[in-house]
Amino acid sequence: MAGRFAPRPTRTTVRGGDTPGTTGPVLTPGTTTDLGLVPGTTTDLGLVPGTTTDPVLVPGITTDPGLLPGTTTDLGLTLGPLRRGPADPTFRVAPDGSVWRASRTPDGPGTLRIGAGKAEAWGPGGDWLLERLPALLGAEDDPTAFVPRHKLLLATHRRRPGLRLTRTGLVLESLIPSILEQKVTTHEAYGSWRALVRKFGEPAPGPAPEGMYVMPEARTWTRIPSWEWHRANVDGKRSATIVRAARVAARLEEAALMDPPAARKRLELVPGIGPWTSAETVQRSNGAPDEVTTGDLHLPGIVGWALAGDRTADDEAMLELLAPYAGQRHRAARLILLSGRVPPRRAPRRTPGDIRAL
Repeated sequence: MAGRFAPRPTRTTVRGGDTPGTTGPVLTPGTTTDLGLVPGTTTDLGLVPGTTTDPVLVPGITTDPGLLPGTTTDLGLTLGPLRRGPADPTFRVAPDGSVWRASRTPDGPGTLRIGAGKAEAWGPGGDWLLERLPALLGAEDDPTAFVPRHKLLLATHRRRPGLRLTRTGLVLESLIPSILEQKVTTHEAYGSWRALVRKFGEPAPGPAPEGMYVMPEARTWTRIPSWEWHRANVDGKRSATIVRAARVAARLEEAALMDPPAARKRLELVPGIGPWTSAETVQRSNGAPDEVTTGDLHLPGIVGWALAGDRTADDEAMLELLAPYAGQRHRAARLILLSGRVPPRRAPRRTPGDIRAL
């Protein structure tokens, strides 16, 4: 009965942005301010988040996916890369399919809920989050610039028409989890992120789901004692990199307004941040369609296998295979991950490390 049911997410497709549970709302960046709630509704951004339960309407968003085939935004695919594991305290998918995010903005902590046709925000950073909601949902992304040149990518592109590249405009919230993921399993990194955010962050403002937290502010990251890093299963090298980055957080946040190559160059000035970490960060903070991740343990082999049947491909071979997609290489890599085409496993998975008992 192949094709009768939607394929279940795998580790690879989840890395590509596949987010289970977001089956309800479908948002579409466009040019209309009518959200389909009430005919003729106008956009009112004068409501103060946290002081009313009425939805704040979002310019440029419509919920009618049938207007322009192939232009709808898939909420799960677009925001999925921002989730650091199924129990991420800053990201939650509600039973109704809506997405909750807790972020630390330049104006302070804020909680954002994106549902079917409306968005609501709470906290000091609520207005900031609503202002940048269209960019978060991919309004600045141009999927028409991508031209599939392989059958696999053509098929995946057609199956995933709602993929948009998000742009958060926030650097540190993507940089710190990426540093935690350096040279460890995602199981370890996600556990460390959860432990640190829950202990040193603050509860998400507003009626957020239970257990949601806003990540600590930059100054707090610099004051975490060494034994707390150890208890969170973070070694000295990664913790020192996070502290160095947090000390220059203001300068790093400026990278969100730069073009992606300049942004990566700015991030890599911090010792301990290399091409892998800068790419993983800028892909999210800047919505960079061409910043492909290099230095990854699995990605070259996945790309090589999917496009050329070569599971031994290295970074050089991967970049050569992605050369026809210049300007859209990150999108091409995302589509390859979402295809689920991976080489057969030949060895057990790497055993997660745990330094907490040392």
